[in-house]
Amino acid sequence: MSFSPGRTIGIVAGAIAILGVGVYAPAMLLGPLPEVQVVAAAPPAVQSPSSLALPGDGASAVARVAEEPVVLATAGDPAPLPIGAAAKLVTVLVTSEALPFPADRAGAELTIGPQDYSEYLQAEKDGTRTLPVSPGDRWSQRDVTRAVLLASSNNHADTLARWAFGSVDAYVERANGWLEEHGFETLRVADATGLSGGSVGTAEDVARLAALALAQPTIASIVDGTTLPGERDIPLTVDHAGDDGVDAIVRGYTDQAGLVFVGRAPLGAADDAEDAVVAFVRMPDYETLDPAIAGFVQSVPAASAAVPVITEGGRYGEARAPWGERSALLAAGTREAGAWGAAPGDPELVVEPFSTAAADRIVGEVRVPVAGETLSTGVRLETAIGDPGPMWRLLNPGAIIGAFIEGQQAR
Repeated sequence: MSFSPGRTIGIVAGAIAILGVGVYAPAMLLGPLPEVQVVAAAPPAVQSPSSLALPGDGASAVARVAEEPVVLATAGDPAPLPIGAAAKLVTVLVTSEALPFPADRAGAELTIGPQDYSEYLQAEKDGTRTLPVSPGDRWSQRDVTRAVLLASSNNHADTLARWAFGSVDAYVERANGWLEEHGFETLRVADATGLSGGSVGTAEDVARLAALALAQPTIASIVDGTTLPGERDIPLTVDHAGDDGVDAIVRGYTDQAGLVFVGRAPLGAADDAEDAVVAFVRMPDYETLDPAIAGFVQSVPAASAAVPVITEGGRYGEARAPWGERSALLAAGTREAGAWGAAPGDPELVVEPFSTAAADRIVGEVRVPVAGETLSTGVRLETAIGDPGPMWRLLNPGAIIGAFIEGQQAR
């Protein structure tokens, strides 16, 4: 049998059509659907948290005690200022890292030498804070550190720095390197005592520094007043008068720094409440400082009250399918936190890729940063996103083929 050219072309075209229908239709009907598009929505309004009260005078800051301190509030002058006796916190942190000793041990012993004694006599003459020493006295590292922290002894700060690094100049070099390593961009020391106006930092720096110090068990045990058998009797000169619940860590005055106070207070009334440190730098007088401390303490209960940062049912976005179906993305739970006056940050919506899903299915989570932590909860679909059906599939080959290619590339 012979075929004319026209009939041959018709047979070939028909075969192609039959094969096309036989392959195209199943491919379109059974192929993967494209993923939904996720569009973030404006976050729901949240309750404004109460702020920690800090004065406008001088500079002040509050930080949560932790190995990675979180600054909760700042006020006043944001520029680096002389920090006075707060520089001794750098001294004890850097020397205890260079010569570590546990919280329940006295550490190594050092002998008071002629330079230690002559510097004590000079400090006495200058009228700065000192504790008596004599040549040949033997002091444990813990007792020297206690003298620096509890009595703010300037001669013991120099002795400790010199013992750990050979000289105060060598200590200053190492201390500034340590500060850079720990992310302090504006805090720098020029001495071990803070008597130099060259020891400077912001109130935020000082609060972070104190919080970091109290996170160290050895330093915290000294500040707590823990004593070990055989320890020296160190007079507590870094005290704070007044029954306000604040434990003084630093309290001093220099002409350059003015009044400097660093204290510790619990963040709330619960027995397991976290501790915070509050730092005041360059306060003009006690008539300003003492009410500032009291105002801070009085503001803690309201500021520590938990406020909802994420509310169940809050709308954080929308899932949009290419075939027109849409569903709101709703928070699946409520999350609260003590925000300490800090406004919650912008929500981050993280949704796992999907094409179809039933109503109320958890498809991802929403994360909201606030006061140094991130709260999160699942997000669910308000309504289902279903299959678009055979007609949409057959009429949108590009979307099906694209989804197939993306799926292969993701493997």
